[in-house]
Formats: sequence, C-alpha cells, structure tokens
Amino acid sequence: MSQITNTVLMIRPVAFRMNEQTAVNNYYQKVLDNLTPASVNAKAQQEFDAFVEKLRSVGVNVIVVEDTLDPDTPDSIFPNNWISFHENGDVALYPMFAENRRLERREEILDLLEDEGFIVENIIDYTSAEEDNIFLEGTGSLLLDRENEIAYCALSPRADEELVIEFCEDFEFNPVIFEAYQTVNGERKLIYHTNVMMCLADHFAVICADTIDDKAERKIVINHLKESGKEIIYITEEQVNNFAGNMLQVKGANDQNYLIMSTQAYNSLTKAQIAAIEKHCPILHSSLDTIEACGGGSARCMLAEVFLPKK
Repeated sequence: MSQITNTVLMIRPVAFRMNEQTAVNNYYQKVLDNLTPASVNAKAQQEFDAFVEKLRSVGVNVIVVEDTLDPDTPDSIFPNNWISFHENGDVALYPMFAENRRLERREEILDLLEDEGFIVENIIDYTSAEEDNIFLEGTGSLLLDRENEIAYCALSPRADEELVIEFCEDFEFNPVIFEAYQTVNGERKLIYHTNVMMCLADHFAVICADTIDDKAERKIVINHLKESGKEIIYITEEQVNNFAGNMLQVKGANDQNYLIMSTQAYNSLTKAQIAAIEKHCPILHSSLDTIEACGGGSARCMLAEVFLPKK
C-alpha cells in the first residue's frame, strides 16, 4: 500500500469558531477576545483559501467542499477526524467525542467523491460506539503506516483502546498503543490526538518522544519506527505547542512529495530539523494562525487523505 496520496479532501468553513465542546480536552485552543465570530470565520476562510492555493500550486489534487450553516459545525474544517479513505475502496466513519462534531458526517461527501471518479466499495461504520461514550477520532487518533501496516495511537478520552484494536482487526493493521502527555498548568494531561505529537512520512517520522512519559512505551514506539526503516526527527514539547507535530506528507505534480505544515510550525523548527526533513522532500507551509488558535488543530487536521481507487 502507498503511504502518500496526491488527493486530499478539505472542508471550507462557513461558521468557524472556537468549539466550546472540544475545548474541555484540547488544550491547544485559545479564545481570541478581540475578534467577533464573523471576523474569526473570515480570517479562517482567508487562511483556508491561501492554503488550498499553495497545495494546488504544486500539483496536489484538492477537493474542496463548502460547509453548510445548518447544522452548526464549528470544527468542520478538520474532516480527518470523522472519515478515512483506503486503497481497497473502504471508507471508515468514526465516533466523535463532541456532540456537535458528529453533525460533520455528511453522506453527500461520498457522492461527491464518486462524481470525481473514486470508487467506494464498503463503509465501515464505528459511530454506534458514541452511544457508549467510546470514541476514536479518525486519523487524528490513528497514525497509519499504510506500507508497514502499523497503526500508532496515543490513548485519550478521544481514542479508546478496544476500538483501536477493532479497527486494526478490520483493516489489518498492527496496533502500537501508548499514552502521550502535555504539561497544562504544571500538570501532565493526555494529548487529545496522536497527530499533534507525531507525523509519519514515507522514509521518516517526526515525533516528540518526550510526550511519552512511560519509558517502556517510548522505546516500543521508537523501535517500531526504526524497524520500519524510518529516519526519526525529534521535536520538543514546545514545538508541539506550535503544531510542529501536525504535519502531513502529500504528493504533488511529477510524483514530487512535500511535507505540509503551518508557518507557525515551520518557524518553530531548528535549521537542523529543517535540513533533516528537506533531505527527504521540500516543505510547504502556510499561515494558519486563526485556525490553530481557535480550532486547536493545524495543517494535518485539515487534510483528509483520499486513497480510494479510481474508476
């Protein structure tokens, strides 16, 4: 299976704001006091449009879907949490922690992909787990090494261990399960999504190993990455706070790979880290300041990779 795709699905926001329902365990969200909701959304749309333009300028196939005002979905800009697409035509739908995020699941998005020539064979639906308050938030929770069939997952209120194992059985991945922490007001709290502290690319991985407090778990994760032949590029917790873990490798024109991140993430990297990444592929970064502050998510969260086969 290929690790990288040329096609991404993105949802253009219409009522983006800080989601009060996700702020309870996403400690990266901030209140921007001096901005009206309308101006927050306008800024988010500007950042979104500029980001799409940059991706398209290097030949990434970006499928943009406009969000709708009704129902109210302030986090719709992060579609990778509720859906994932797989090379065999499978689509997975995931149970979401925040009730208003469950409204982001829209069947017409699959119709739209089929109109674009993609084949949807099966829908594997995990959403009934919401009734039992069990959650697994897509490729926010699951970092999929598709080539080596490994699923890395940092457990949190949004990533349930049993559901991770069920996903791995259904999709034939080997689970690597651990806990990752961040310091919030002097306390160690679970990081809500794995893709905040870790990024998997074809020949390298970016990881904040310091977030994995349990030494044995940390060693297991590092060993799996090394055994998969990935060069490991370490980042700090401070860089995680600047969304330096929230990156995604995509394919542009002429099979050229790019590592996608926000400008804030890029600016937090050292020269040595940038050089280590650029040995493998160029970096493409875009300013996402408003989206990061209010949404508590960054470039990777905005990109749902489409691996579906084409007609």
